[in-house]
Amino acid sequence: MSGNNANNVTPLRAARKCPVCQKPASQKFHPFCSARCANIDLNRWLNGAYIIPASEDEEEDEQPGQDE
Repeated sequence: MSGNNANNVTPLRAARKCPVCQKPASQKFHPFCSARCANIDLNRWLNGAYIIPASEDEEEDEQPGQDE
């Protein structure tokens, strides 16, 4: 292998922007641009900022064997 193969490398993923600050993402911190943005995202997850709404069925609320 020659040392000039770096020019022939095709990236596996399309270049994306950092989801926190919109700067170009870094391969080292993918999909973020830096450790700072990765930590901001982790803090958001831990504080519950990212919530998937749940829709509970009425049938799940009823307890079996209770006839009221």
